[in-house]
Amino acid sequence: MKLKYILQIVFIAILATSCSTDNDDEITINEIEGLVKIQDLSNSTHTIELYNATGQFKTGYNAISIRIKDNTSNTYIENATVSWNPIMHMPDMQHSCPKSAIGKALGKETVYEGFIIYQMTGMDGSGWSLTVNYSINGVEYSITDTITVIQNAKQHVTSFMGSDNNRYVMAIIEPKTPKIAINNLKIGLFKMETMMSFPVVENYKITLDPRMPGMGNHSSPNNTDLTFNTEDAMYHGNLSLTMTGYWVLNLKLLNAENDVLKGEDVTTENTQSSLYLELEF
Repeated sequence: MKLKYILQIVFIAILATSCSTDNDDEITINEIEGLVKIQDLSNSTHTIELYNATGQFKTGYNAISIRIKDNTSNTYIENATVSWNPIMHMPDMQHSCPKSAIGKALGKETVYEGFIIYQMTGMDGSGWSLTVNYSINGVEYSITDTITVIQNAKQHVTSFMGSDNNRYVMAIIEPKTPKIAINNLKIGLFKMETMMSFPVVENYKITLDPRMPGMGNHSSPNNTDLTFNTEDAMYHGNLSLTMTGYWVLNLKLLNAENDVLKGEDVTTENTQSSLYLELEF
């Protein structure tokens, strides 16, 4: 009887401990793990926290994560509708740049995400402002502040006039970490409809000829031209990198009728296309 009584006490103790652990030791998920804060934008009601992988805006493609903090309760908003408008302020004009819609990050409660492609910046990183408009429970809010955009060391974005008299913006999106292999090359292509509107260009073609200027301008095998992907509204192709170093991605842009809008073939006499992007790894 004594043994049975002792075993009952031990069982109850274990059960109580187990229940206490389940209730008290809740797992806290860090929704910004792996991200670095760029800066805060604030008004009297909320603080907009801007994050990405490096903690800096740079010319070219920028994937950006956003959180909205209530300044009074110090909690993060889970049910906002968010949009943004980056503006470049020049002495005689203002213009925006290609940007995505903003949506809730997959699997996260307080993080929203999208991208902005800055096609230029000032010598000291100045010139840009960012307005974030957001709605919470039907109430509209807005925050505007200046931001710093650093000039990328390599040409990851280019703005150009096509032979059709339209201005385009083209930016490399992937590979983020190039490697000696066949890499997925992803490029965004946008048309400047107005100073503030940069819609995606669909169903064009981008030819690819990667070269290493410092190594006799040699190319590489197994590259493929880029075609439009309807799932992400970007252009995809294969980029073969056979060694580390500095690469020029010589490009040509063709419309749906196969008319060349910008760029030339690389030949012995013409060592680089006028339409190009750069990589170094």
